[in-house]
Amino acid sequence: MAFTEKTRGLYSEILTGLQTAGLFKQERFIHSAQAADIEVEYPTGAPLKKVINICANNYLGMSSHPEVVKAAHDGLDSHGYGMSSVRFICGTQDIHRTLESMVTQFLGTEDTILFPSCLDANGGVFEAVLTKDDVMISDRLVHASIIDGIRLCSAMHDTFKHSDMEHLEEKLQLHSDKRLKMVITDGVFSMDGDTAKLDKMVELCEKYNALLFVDDSHASGFIGKTGRGTHEKYGVMGEIDIITTTFGKGLGGASGGCVSGRRELVEMCRQKARPYLFSNTIAPPVVAGVIKVLEILSASTDRRDKLEHNTEFWRKGLIDAGLIIKSGDTPIVPVMLFNAKLAQDVSRDLYEEGIYAIGFFFPVVSQGQARIRTQISAGHEIHHLEKALDAFKKVGKKYDILGKSKQEIIERYGM
Repeated sequence: MAFTEKTRGLYSEILTGLQTAGLFKQERFIHSAQAADIEVEYPTGAPLKKVINICANNYLGMSSHPEVVKAAHDGLDSHGYGMSSVRFICGTQDIHRTLESMVTQFLGTEDTILFPSCLDANGGVFEAVLTKDDVMISDRLVHASIIDGIRLCSAMHDTFKHSDMEHLEEKLQLHSDKRLKMVITDGVFSMDGDTAKLDKMVELCEKYNALLFVDDSHASGFIGKTGRGTHEKYGVMGEIDIITTTFGKGLGGASGGCVSGRRELVEMCRQKARPYLFSNTIAPPVVAGVIKVLEILSASTDRRDKLEHNTEFWRKGLIDAGLIIKSGDTPIVPVMLFNAKLAQDVSRDLYEEGIYAIGFFFPVVSQGQARIRTQISAGHEIHHLEKALDAFKKVGKKYDILGKSKQEIIERYGM
């Protein structure tokens, strides 16, 4: 057979190298619903351990919300388990159209089209709306799924330095001869938790006649005064040409995503986006659950407001403890450790203290930027966060990183 012992040895050597370098990613198995408190099996075969989860994208605590779960059950009963088909053949139900309309209203756009995931939305949108005569100008820290979508598109690709508006303007001037120019950014950058300067970007796009694309996956439902997203935070609702987002984070935590924006661009995706044309429709129970989520969020900002309070409490607590965090005001709060093995060790010891938080390191983040990415939820109560802070202090003291500078940590542990 083609997969010889020599080939097996080649891959085994690579995997062993990842383990030796502290870069090997090992999954934990959760035996409960996603929530602030979860039951985890780690390592494999170990007894279940109840821990506090502070690294999920469950920003609004909706993943196991009883009304959402009930809505999913009702959707299963009324519309079935799955569609077994793509949308344009026989995979569109009335509830898919209802959800699209609700998302359009929630985000303040002109139209919306559903995708199996936001990764699929990002993978299909650029190829559907741009050609070789156009240019895509992306922030250098955009999400990996955006990069994959860019690679599939025939348009020219260029980048600008992260959140550097002067550099973006230079690139817009440089590509003034292109038929269409599209500026591409995350709304909230998922590794660092900072937000794109959408007000400035809108000004530049209007000045240079460029389209603006925003992936708002880590913002929809909770960023902005009423949780509409980063375009609400920066006062530019209705001025973003394309928004992609997910239903797998704040908006329910299950699966699915969408492209929302200008009516003609959405229709181009309906006609040409390959992940839409060749992937099964979002399952009816998921659609029903997301509809309920949007109903809850449209009725009250209580969960969004609680998340904001929890985030402020958490950020202050980490700073007061002497840990290095990325600045910002979103519920993504990276605790910077700079060394991959140190991030793994701290994560392991936090788990022993009853705190579930995963170490991030290359290639997920750049070399020398290893961290514990903590993520706060409206599902957390203050007692959860207090216990997590106590654990960080205890583990931080063990590794002598409390009150230490970046350089001092690197000198001790390396990058």
